[in-house]
Amino acid sequence: MSTYTATIRWNRSGDGDFAKGQYSRAHEWAFDGGAVVPASASPHVVPAPWSDPHGVDPEEAFIASLSSCHMLFFVDFARRAGFVLEAYVDEAEGVLEKRADGKMAMTRVTLRPLVTWGGSSPDKAAIDDLHHRAHDACFIANSVNTEVTIEQ
Repeated sequence: MSTYTATIRWNRSGDGDFAKGQYSRAHEWAFDGGAVVPASASPHVVPAPWSDPHGVDPEEAFIASLSSCHMLFFVDFARRAGFVLEAYVDEAEGVLEKRADGKMAMTRVTLRPLVTWGGSSPDKAAIDDLHHRAHDACFIANSVNTEVTIEQ
């Protein structure tokens, strides 16, 4: 078992009326390795000036977590199979929508990895297998019920 931590810091600032929801959602995420990330509510959910479009919002972080986890396993499985990767870029996209029960949820995430191979590249069947194995192994994908698809 492993335990992971993050420290989330927010302080009320500005001149808005807190009782009316007029307060900044900007905050920061601090991680054990020292990284500090500016964060905010999504501007799609909370309009400016009460959100910070420069901060990472939880929805973006969710998509990035799924994509990053998938990539880390994909690269390692490719290495173990004897393939060499030079680059991996994923323009991942998530859809936030209302579920049948009326609750908002990130219902679908689409990963669009573009892999640059060094040397000989695997055939489509081998690449599909690497993606399948990476998806099955990804801790984050195994932790959610969001539909995750991979487009190549």
